[in-house]
Amino acid sequence: MVTLVVATTTDPASIGPAAALLAMPCWQPGPSFQGIRSFVNGEVRLLEHDNSIVKEDHLDKRWEEFTSEGVDEIIFLSKHKAVSNRPALTLHPIVLAYAVTLEATHHGPETNKPAMFVEIGSTEEYWGRKDAANVIALVDLTVFPSSIWLSLECNLALHLSVLVWEGLGLGGGTSVGNWSSKKDKEKVLLGIGGGHYVPRHMDIILKDGVWVGHLLSGYSLPMEDPTHSKVEINAQAIGGTWREAIKVSFEATKAAFPGGDILAHLDQKSFKSWQKNAITAYLGEQNIKIGKPADFC
Repeated sequence: MVTLVVATTTDPASIGPAAALLAMPCWQPGPSFQGIRSFVNGEVRLLEHDNSIVKEDHLDKRWEEFTSEGVDEIIFLSKHKAVSNRPALTLHPIVLAYAVTLEATHHGPETNKPAMFVEIGSTEEYWGRKDAANVIALVDLTVFPSSIWLSLECNLALHLSVLVWEGLGLGGGTSVGNWSSKKDKEKVLLGIGGGHYVPRHMDIILKDGVWVGHLLSGYSLPMEDPTHSKVEINAQAIGGTWREAIKVSFEATKAAFPGGDILAHLDQKSFKSWQKNAITAYLGEQNIKIGKPADFC
């Protein structure tokens, strides 16, 4: 099984970290297919294309069909936009003054295997900076308490080694954040509610031993209150696509962490009472367990 790292030449915040990574030793040219170039290093395949990073769907399946190599996970290198214009390194899991944080699930491309975005933000001024690209390629994931799917506030005073390099074991050490049958019944967080940068879920994620599945912000859970009242409402009466969003995210998280103890963590303060009651009732119907902060210790 291999890990795909995907970059596009159309995005300076994508090709910059890719170039920094390829400057490390032991990379070899790999096969090209469908206009996509590849580079090989151990069990990692860096794919470089010239299209939008979010429009190349099913790269995992396409790579498997072309090479007969099974794909374990995908890491997309990309830019991040925000109205705050704040310099940031985000995962979708410094002396440089970059904030490092997680974002909620919010865009494609479509994949069949676990995937995440690693992004440089938030304006053109920062997308092409080599120092930010080097941090993406050279941040030591061993400083993170949980897994490759996590991030935390940090700075360059923290030991900088290799994000993809050491994180994926390219430096010869043990890779970080690999799920296996030995981790059966470990806690996996499914975040429900809150803002785009999921601060209340982050409080849980920063704990050691917590794995992270999908993070659903409030805007991805459209809920229609047919009565526009504050009285208790039957969950079945609440329209919108919120049920589908929760169900699909739970199933995808379950598939990514087989045997894991998946707990839905609700950002309680972000919901009105009728919304929280409807979501809680639906989770019960689907046999999805709800976890409070103490349950993730």
